[in-house]
Amino acid sequence: MTQLITPQLVTLDQNLGDSPADVIRFLAGKVAAAGRASEVEGLFADAFAREQKTATGVPGGIAIPHCRSAAVIEPTLAMARLSRKVDFGAKDGPADIIFFIAAPEGADQEHLKLLSKLARSLIKKDFTAGLRAAASEQDIVDLVDGALADKPAAHAAESAAAPAAEAAPVSARAASARPKRIVAVTACPTGIAHTYMAADSLVAAGKEAGVDLQVETQGSGGFTALDPAVIAAADAVIFAVDVDVRGKERFAGKPVINAPVKRGIDEPAKMVQEAIAAASDPHAHRVPHFGAEESAEQASEAASEHLGTKVKKVLLTGVSYMIPFVAGGGLLIALGFLLAGYDIALGTKANDILAHNTLLNLPDGNLALYLGTVAFKIGGLSLGFLVPALAGYIAFGIADRPGIAPGFVAGAVAGFMGAGFLGGLVGGLLAGLTAHWIGTFSVPRWLRGLMPVVIIPLLASIVASGLMFLVLGGPIAWVTTQLNTWLTGMTGASAVVLGIILGLMMCFDLGGPVNKVAYSFAVAGLGAGSLANPAPLQIMAAVMAAGMVPPLAMALATTLNKKVFSLAERENGKAAWLLGASFISEGAIPFAAADPFRVIPASMVGGAVTGALCMAAGVTSQAPHGGIFVFFAIGNLAMFIISIAVGAVITALVLLALKRWAVRKPVEAERVPAVVAA
Repeated sequence: MTQLITPQLVTLDQNLGDSPADVIRFLAGKVAAAGRASEVEGLFADAFAREQKTATGVPGGIAIPHCRSAAVIEPTLAMARLSRKVDFGAKDGPADIIFFIAAPEGADQEHLKLLSKLARSLIKKDFTAGLRAAASEQDIVDLVDGALADKPAAHAAESAAAPAAEAAPVSARAASARPKRIVAVTACPTGIAHTYMAADSLVAAGKEAGVDLQVETQGSGGFTALDPAVIAAADAVIFAVDVDVRGKERFAGKPVINAPVKRGIDEPAKMVQEAIAAASDPHAHRVPHFGAEESAEQASEAASEHLGTKVKKVLLTGVSYMIPFVAGGGLLIALGFLLAGYDIALGTKANDILAHNTLLNLPDGNLALYLGTVAFKIGGLSLGFLVPALAGYIAFGIADRPGIAPGFVAGAVAGFMGAGFLGGLVGGLLAGLTAHWIGTFSVPRWLRGLMPVVIIPLLASIVASGLMFLVLGGPIAWVTTQLNTWLTGMTGASAVVLGIILGLMMCFDLGGPVNKVAYSFAVAGLGAGSLANPAPLQIMAAVMAAGMVPPLAMALATTLNKKVFSLAERENGKAAWLLGASFISEGAIPFAAADPFRVIPASMVGGAVTGALCMAAGVTSQAPHGGIFVFFAIGNLAMFIISIAVGAVITALVLLALKRWAVRKPVEAERVPAVVAA
């Protein structure tokens, strides 16, 4: 097995910057320089994205940034002992010992176990003291190798053998003083470090409190479920998780303490005491029974969210589930046009060909025509799910599984009445709210099983779809018709203005909420686009082209004038060529994070120009994503490319001008942690 850490991957007593981003980027560079990652930027982006989900600082001046990334070639540890501490979010202050854990997407189980064992060692004071006293890089490697060779701290469900090994002590304790029995689940998004550190911390805290505590670690290497008998005998449950608990229904009815996984590391003793108190409290928060109660429980947990946040979350849930239908459908229709010609969409030609021809009876002996017709029809059927899927998963975002069926039905009604995606939005909200409301009803126990599969879908479908048919569908259909008429009639200045607005939105926050609003607007209307109504296809083209501008412009700027960019930024610029060509606006985020007051305005200028040019030239796109790689789905491809090139050049030149003349303070003073966090 390849050695996880080598002296080349260790950095001692250096100042690596003021922010977690600086440290993570440096360590990602060490991993790549050692030949263990294919690129710095991809690894940094994955690790920093993980850091933004949950801070990786832990008590004792330690931080463990970690990720699984497609850029990683083999599992690797990189370590830094900092001369200037950096705040990684631990409650007791900044960290000086940093371990960067980089795992491939498909890391084997043995490597994952070793990485997890290393993370556990970091909560042991003698191990961290040795790290601080080490005189050389080789000393660090020897310490780590020694930690990996030791047996990990034991807790239930660490491996298949662990539950059996611990069964005897549990029985012995149960037969004597009958202490409180607590079970816990720990899980983090990556499942490498925090999952196991929290488990060991909770086990240690339980032992100190005289509690029989067993933990199920739901890590990246899978998990061994706690014995059902152990769960049944438990007095309380601790969920120290940042992701959904797998098999949560096993704990239904148990008093529960819910917290992020990091709290299991920072405050394990406090969590154990809270679980002990909950075990004796008849009014304690409990794991819900699944079905109608689950929906009500989830709604209760989300009650602290602002209304705007809730609405945005459920709408984006609907859009995210809808996009695959649109993406597949749009590309198949474009492929159909490529093979069979645009006239396949006219009249009933496609239906006639499919009704009277087969592979053994080709229309006029033309295989391309037949296959193109098949692709066109499949794409059209896929797009037919656009509104129902949008409505169904908006309802799902509100009421969970019981909301899906009434949401799909309401969306189908909206499509039938010509209410389009606006009707889908309204129908999904109605279905979700109705399903959620019905789910709060107090019903006899014998009826609970029927609630999520029969009662809620039936009643919510009647209410939501009935309102769409009887009250709302007609007015929304009228609004949709007026909107389509307005879009179809856009020419000249009005189309250019819309292109400018969309371009500005796409470049304002590079994949953030404003960017997503513009993109969702374009995708939602894509299904209404056709040869007779090209406006939605033009909007999609303008949005995609403008979103490609920022990363391409950053790549161009780093090529034109390398001196004004750091070495890391120049490396990012190389990756940004491909990211921009693929319509991944986030490729410009590293530049915007370091210098937002120059990068974002420059990007918005270029994006606005690109959006205006696309709309003025009537460029269309039948694909919702893919950038230049879906060239066959782009109408007026030459102007599409020219618009992007013009916008990228303008953004690059504006950015270089701002870096040269818009200098108010030294560069180092501008790169503060708050900017990166933003």
